[in-house]
Amino acid sequence: MAITERIQQYVQRLPIAFQTEVLDFVEYLVTKAEHDTSREEEQDWSALSLALAMRGMEDEDVPAYTIADLKVVFA
Repeated sequence: MAITERIQQYVQRLPIAFQTEVLDFVEYLVTKAEHDTSREEEQDWSALSLALAMRGMEDEDVPAYTIADLKVVFA
């Protein structure tokens, strides 16, 4: 028996008020799943954007900084 069939059997045994709560919860889970999916897509696009923006920079000459270069004097 499939999971959806088992869920349906249980839900049919519940009073209407509880069926409404189950529906609300299922809608919440669907919204959460869609949000998680879109969040993953945003992270993928962000990583791709950063990779493309930084492309070729690994071959550039990098100046050698020392600790003395990092000191800032505030007056």
